[in-house]
Amino acid sequence: MKDLLIATNNSGKVREFKTMLNGISFNLVTPRDIHLSLDVEESGRTYDANAELKARAFCQASGLLTLADDSGLEVDALNGEPGIRSARYAGEQATDEQKVAFLLSKLKDIPQGKRTARFRCVIAILQPGQPVIFCRGKCEGYITFEPRGRLGFGYDPVFYFPELGQTMSELTEEVKNRVSHRGHATQEAVRVLQKL
Repeated sequence: MKDLLIATNNSGKVREFKTMLNGISFNLVTPRDIHLSLDVEESGRTYDANAELKARAFCQASGLLTLADDSGLEVDALNGEPGIRSARYAGEQATDEQKVAFLLSKLKDIPQGKRTARFRCVIAILQPGQPVIFCRGKCEGYITFEPRGRLGFGYDPVFYFPELGQTMSELTEEVKNRVSHRGHATQEAVRVLQKL
C-alpha cells in the first residue's frame, strides 16, 4: 500500500484528516511517524500558495505522495481578516483561547446580524515529479459573542452554523467532517486520490 504523508504538525488537523481519509487505499503517515521535523514558513499571499509551499517542502523532504492544506477564517466585518493569517492573528505563539479572545475583542461592537464569516480550506496534493492538484472547500456561518462547545480547535468555538444551531465546537466529529470547510475539501481530495 502506498504511503500518503499528511503534511502538518497540527495535531487537530492530523486527527481530522485521519478520520476523513479512513478507508482510502493509502497508508496514512504523519511527519512524526517518519521522524521528519519541518516547519514551513507560510509566506504565500493566498491559501493555494501556502498549501503548495507546505506540500512541496514535505514532498521533497520525504519523497512521498503528500497532502497539505491551508485554511483560514474570513470575517466580513473585519474585511476578510484574519484570512491567511488566521493561525498567527493574535501572535505567533498564541493559544487557541487567545486567538478566540483576540478575534472577539475585534468584534465587540459588531451586532449579531453583521458577524457573518466563512471558513476556507485549500488542500494541495503533490506526487514527486508531478504538478500540484488543488481541492477547495468552504462553509458559511456567523461569529458568536462567546465561545461554545468543547470539541474541535482553533476558532471552532465561535463559528456558528445557523442551519444547525450549533458552533463548530458543538458538532459531533461525524457532522463536522461532513459540513466543515476541511470536510468539503477532503471529500474532493478523496476523489482525486482514488484516481492516483
